[in-house]
Amino acid sequence: MLPLTTLHRHLRWIALAAIVISIVTWTLDLTGLVYTCPYCRVQRSVIGLLGLVMLWPDPRAWPVRWLASALGVLGAVVAATQHFGGWRRLSAGEFKLATPWVVDPFLLSGAALLIITGLVLLLWSWRPAPPR
Repeated sequence: MLPLTTLHRHLRWIALAAIVISIVTWTLDLTGLVYTCPYCRVQRSVIGLLGLVMLWPDPRAWPVRWLASALGVLGAVVAATQHFGGWRRLSAGEFKLATPWVVDPFLLSGAALLIITGLVLLLWSWRPAPPR
């Protein structure tokens, strides 16, 4: 597991990775390679917007953290709502992974929930590196 200081040192690269994830998934959506899903669209948008927010010169500023928190709550609620649908189907005995399993909404919404939560927590814990 990476120490938190390593993640802090690479905050900009993590932000760029979030933006790339958003762009790639939006591209898959807009080209019709995946089905249109309003839940997924919100989640991928929030991941990209959090990446943009993390590129702010000083992410410790309260407006940056406030915006990131608001976006994160929106994305987390949408991801949790979609993910809970999978748990509901599982409890009813109707759950079945999509084919191929890598595009299953249950797995993707769980991943989005982890990514969104991680980005917000990383932004809130970030401190500038001490001078060497």
